Amino acid sequence: MTIQSFAESSGSLQGSYQRISYFSNSYVLRLTLVAGLGGLLFGYDTGVISGALLYIKDEFEDVKRSSFLQETIVSMTIVGSVIGAAIGGWSNDVWGRKKTTLFADLVFILGSIVMALAPNSYILILGRLLVGLGVGVASVTAPVYIAEASPSEIRGGLVSTNVLMITGGQFLSYLVNLAFTEVSGTWRLMLGAAGVPAVVQLFLMIFLPESPRWLYLKKDKSEAIAVLSKIYDPCRIGEEIDMLDAAVEEEQMRKSRVSYFKVFRSKELRIAFLAGAGLQAFQQFTGINTVMYYGPTIVQMAGFSSNQLALLLSVIIALMNALGTIVGIYLIDHIGRKKLALGSLFGVTISLIILAVSFFLVPSSQTGSTNRLYGSVAIVGLALYIAFFSPGMGPVPWTVNSEIYPEAYRGICGGMSAMVNWISNFIVAQSFLSVANGVGVGTTFLILAVMAILAFVFVVAFVPETKGLTFDEVEKLWKDRVHGNQREPLKS
Repeated sequence: MTIQSFAESSGSLQGSYQRISYFSNSYVLRLTLVAGLGGLLFGYDTGVISGALLYIKDEFEDVKRSSFLQETIVSMTIVGSVIGAAIGGWSNDVWGRKKTTLFADLVFILGSIVMALAPNSYILILGRLLVGLGVGVASVTAPVYIAEASPSEIRGGLVSTNVLMITGGQFLSYLVNLAFTEVSGTWRLMLGAAGVPAVVQLFLMIFLPESPRWLYLKKDKSEAIAVLSKIYDPCRIGEEIDMLDAAVEEEQMRKSRVSYFKVFRSKELRIAFLAGAGLQAFQQFTGINTVMYYGPTIVQMAGFSSNQLALLLSVIIALMNALGTIVGIYLIDHIGRKKLALGSLFGVTISLIILAVSFFLVPSSQTGSTNRLYGSVAIVGLALYIAFFSPGMGPVPWTVNSEIYPEAYRGICGGMSAMVNWISNFIVAQSFLSVANGVGVGTTFLILAVMAILAFVFVVAFVPETKGLTFDEVEKLWKDRVHGNQREPLKS
């Protein structure tokens, strides 16, 4: 995974030629992997509850009798994540990325313990809320921390590693679910195990530095330079420091406190937030978490009634999601964020139409073999959906949101954008089965296809290409747009 960098690309050195790769700096890769453990927590927790709920119902009679309690247990993590994203956006700017990550780990560990020891359904719901708070804070912090410690040429691939950890966590959770399909009384271990990655991250994060950009702008320039010296070659550190000095001067010239209200008063911030939040919303409204939360249910809707077969096919889908993210890590810094998102959405639209048509045809068929044929077409559509979504609309929204905001507003805007993602996630997760029961599964997938078309138009109209740009160049890009210059810098 090697990227060639010339004089006109960000990070080039006085016209010199250099080769930068994803694996060329083990220090940066180590920072990325440790920060990305928060993504593993995120992915594991969102996936494991679908299997754990089967055994929770066996132990708690009130949960078995109440579909509302079941929905609350599943969705309370999303509610916590919305709150956590808001807290994370603020704490990133005030405490820094490192302390915020440590805080998220502690909350997540506490939530895992509460879930594992819960004597009743209401304490379990409290544990789910605490875990959600940790997930929400981590979902904001990890992409920003990774982005600010990454050379601009490979920033997209490194930030996408966090998404790989999310999809890897989901795959792990499906494996756990499948392994325990014949075992009862294991839900406490399944949910409690979610705290293990948080303990590992808490320990490792203690020995890692704060984000160099946050240090330079908010705390200690000499400490920031020491971190930068481990990330960049000596001949490049001066260039990075010059850009940070320019950022400091600009912050001082603003002479105003950072506030949520200014995001909507400043046109530059407003259009940047529109692009970032819009991507996050469309990531959810194109249906990804209907597939991840309700994968086994969709498989059964397609005519495969066996629980174990449905879970096995869901494991395969989760594996495809993780493998597709690896492809995205390579592509995002080669073909760019915008082209990758557009290609992804085109494929997602076709896949959703295939799914819709297959579900329209299943009820009309008269024989079991024909039903199974159309059910198989639905599974193919599901697989194609994951194959197109995972390399593009999976990592692109998180990558773009980690790099499009000015330093002073990166935490706040990133937090608000993550809140949009989680709220959209909640809406889709809570409405999918109801809508499917009301208008039919085929029509539901057609609605998602229309959303994918709208997302395609949105990306064309509002999302700029940021491949290879420094943070300062991205900020200039928004200024150019505000003042009528739509030209985007050309990058190799």
